[in-house]
Amino acid sequence: MMEMIKLSLPHIGTTEIEWVNKAFVGDWVVPLGPNVDEFERRLENYVGDNKEVVALSAGTAALHLGLVVLGVEAGDEVICQALTFSASANPICYQGAHPVFVDSEPDTYNMSPAALEEAIVARHRVTGRYPKAIIPVHLYGMPAKMNEIVEIAAHYGIPVLEDAAEALGSEYHGKKCGTIGNYGALSFNGNKIITTSGGGALICPDEESARRVLFFATQARENRPYYYHEHIGYNYRLSNVSAGVGCGQMDVLPERVARRRAIHQLYKEGLSNLAGVTVQCNPTEEFDSNFWLSTILIDPATGFTPEDVRVAMLNAKIETRLLWRPMQMQPIFRDAPYYGGDVSQRLFETGLCLPSGSVLTDEQISRVIDELHRILRG
Repeated sequence: MMEMIKLSLPHIGTTEIEWVNKAFVGDWVVPLGPNVDEFERRLENYVGDNKEVVALSAGTAALHLGLVVLGVEAGDEVICQALTFSASANPICYQGAHPVFVDSEPDTYNMSPAALEEAIVARHRVTGRYPKAIIPVHLYGMPAKMNEIVEIAAHYGIPVLEDAAEALGSEYHGKKCGTIGNYGALSFNGNKIITTSGGGALICPDEESARRVLFFATQARENRPYYYHEHIGYNYRLSNVSAGVGCGQMDVLPERVARRRAIHQLYKEGLSNLAGVTVQCNPTEEFDSNFWLSTILIDPATGFTPEDVRVAMLNAKIETRLLWRPMQMQPIFRDAPYYGGDVSQRLFETGLCLPSGSVLTDEQISRVIDELHRILRG
């Protein structure tokens, strides 16, 4: 029977179990301990740029705490990329703030700098205040145009919280994604480049800001001999057991990134002569995506929609995924302000994510390519 090719499965190395055993042997089965400390140290060494990292229970928790330490409060507005998973926007609502969505630009799929500035100016005209923060997303591992975004944000005095959940290992102008804005959120969910089963981290600019994040992540308990609270806190710390998985995964992170890039190259070559299909690639040499998921755009002139192809591929035991449905098209955000054109909607209507997990073999990728040729050539 033909084996199912999955979109992005976890890829476990050989040392994770040793780190997890250390947690049990040392009786550190709690949300702190030596594995957590070591995981944070390894992440800090990897991202560089003298950043501090706080390990957390999820990428969503990282985004939420980023907004907390940036002072986002009820009634504030936060600009968020429209083409993304809802976890990029939900933490805005956790704070009682209001999301303002902006369109994408076509080559990276990410936040349009032009639409960003349009939104900032327009919201100031409407409310008399500038938005409190900006959340660009490095979608599917492709870096956003951070130089332009950061320049616009600095001009209006607005901090930037990077959603780099899908972009660990990606670089823009030689800098790791997540280190370019004021803060950066990472995810270690089961389908990411590396995993801790579930988990995330917040990249912080300095030691003081990291201490502040840790304070809120551990229930905002004041330094007294009894439980005393002046702020609302959260139970967002990563467990020492999960951090052990992360320590082992850090050993193989460069290999995992290299493999995803190699898979993308196979798609680029194998689909280059398939009419009506465009593989998303790095726009210029300043972009270096990890290609967490390789994506294609399907020209409507082929007579096929991405949903048509997704169903046909599934029937061939190959899992694919439609691009994220933009936030302005989500019922829960139907009343939120939106700025830009129809780029994000068109990307959703024509885009498809291909199997990209580092555990996949060249033969499996060839099967995906062959099946796409078979379907789209009728």
